[in-house]
Formats: sequence, C-alpha cells, structure tokens
Amino acid sequence: MMTPAHSVPGLPDPGRCLVMGVVNVTPDSFSDGGAWFDTEAAIRHGLDLVAEGADIVDVGGESTRPGAQRVSEPEESRRVLPVIEALAAEGVCVSVDTMRAEVAAAAIVAGARLVNDVSGGLADPAMSRVVAKAAVPYVVMHWRGHSHDMDTRSIYTDVVGEVTDELAARIRAVVAEGVDPSMIIVDPGLGFAKRPEHGHNWSLLAHLDALRALGHPVLVAASRKRFLGRLLAAPDGTPRPFADCDDATVATTALAAAAGAWCVRVHRVRPNADAVRVAAALQAARG
Repeated sequence: MMTPAHSVPGLPDPGRCLVMGVVNVTPDSFSDGGAWFDTEAAIRHGLDLVAEGADIVDVGGESTRPGAQRVSEPEESRRVLPVIEALAAEGVCVSVDTMRAEVAAAAIVAGARLVNDVSGGLADPAMSRVVAKAAVPYVVMHWRGHSHDMDTRSIYTDVVGEVTDELAARIRAVVAEGVDPSMIIVDPGLGFAKRPEHGHNWSLLAHLDALRALGHPVLVAASRKRFLGRLLAAPDGTPRPFADCDDATVATTALAAAAGAWCVRVHRVRPNADAVRVAAALQAARG
C-alpha cells in the first residue's frame, strides 16, 4: 500500500486521503441535477456534507455531464457565489468547480480556497494567471474537449501513457504562467473523453502510480460515473442508475485511497469517509 501524496498548502492535512463532497448548483447535472439548485438548499447540503465527514466541499454551477451545453458566465456566477460565500463564512474549506477564470477569481474573493478546473486551463487561457496571482491550489484535470463532443475525442492507443503525457504538458504550461508547482493537483478525468466500453477508466484507476509519478497529489473522481453503471448493468445490458452506483463508488474510494490518492470527490460523503479511514487503518497496521 502506498502513502497518500504530500499535503497541499492551505488545505486540510488529516494524514489520510481527503474526502471532497459535491454540491451541484445546477438543474441538469448527471446524478443529482436540480436537487441543490436552490441557493439555500445548496448551502444546507454543503453543511450536511461537512457534518458527514467532508474535508472539502466542491461547489459547481455548470454541468459537465456528457452532452451538456454551457451556461453563461453571469448565470454560473449567480449560482455559485452565494453558496461559496455562505459556506466559507461557516469555516468550510470550499472548492469552486469552474472552467472560467472570471468565476474562479470571484469565487476566491468569496472564500474559495481551491480551484477545480476540469479543463486543466484549456477552456480559458486566463485561468492559470488567476490561480497564480491568488496563490491557491489548482486541480489540473485531463481534458480533451467540452461535454457536447468529448466522447468523439476518446481515442487512445495507450490511455495511461497518453493521459499522463498530456497532464505533464498541462503542468508545464500552467507553471510557465506562474502557478506554484506545490499548489498543483492532478486528476485523470475519469469519464471525460474516457469510454466505459473501452475500459479507459479502469486502466487509469489501476495505474494511479503512473499519475502519482508526475510528482503531484492525485484527485480521483469516480463517483456515480457511467463506467460504474455499465459494470453493474442489468442482464439485458441496461446500465445501473447513477444514484444506485454509490456502493461501487465506495469500493473505488477504498481502492484509490489504498493506492495513494490524495483526495476522492464523491456525492455521498459518509460511506466514502468510512472507506478512506478503513484504508488508512489498514495502511497503519502494515507499518
């Protein structure tokens, strides 16, 4: 078993894999769209996630489900900024899930302590400069295009090698823009231009060591994704509904934590928080 990657300045460091709870302030996210679209409901949900064991609460206002169309910058800001401000005021460690530099900058002012950019800086060239100026941690995810056409870009000869190479290129690019390397977190982008029927996601989960070899903490976001639903499909091939994949998510969390993931991003916090503690206890017992 591998120890988790090194800690990140300005973020919690409990000596185990962190748990990031998801608050989708959207009407159309793939697994819980609309459940937390109301501002007050989103704030309550964020606080509930912390009570269940979340170390970080990730607030997003734009769905990145397959096929999703983009929302405007003003609408994205309207959705997330009040939620971030309220949660930060309660002492919550908040992450903003956005591809837009303007939204990230405003979220940081509102109290966000981490920028989670699923495009790794490709969707908005100004993002790296915003992050560098604010000196906040930055999640650089592997990304090949927006949700409406990402599945057409899921062509790989060696998915692990190509994802790590493309992430390494993004790391070099954001560092060149002034981002402190100690603030960079990498995410393999499970489900983003990764086809469940081709085993792309499983290959990446099986080789987290290759991602860790990039020298940065690794965030794993497998929760309720299509490849789990396909694995658990009914005999007629119908994929398991998203919300019914939570037990499988807990299993991936335990395995990712045991493999040295720095953080897991999940929809249901309590069982996943239990899973990372089990992994940490087993690691301690092995010395």
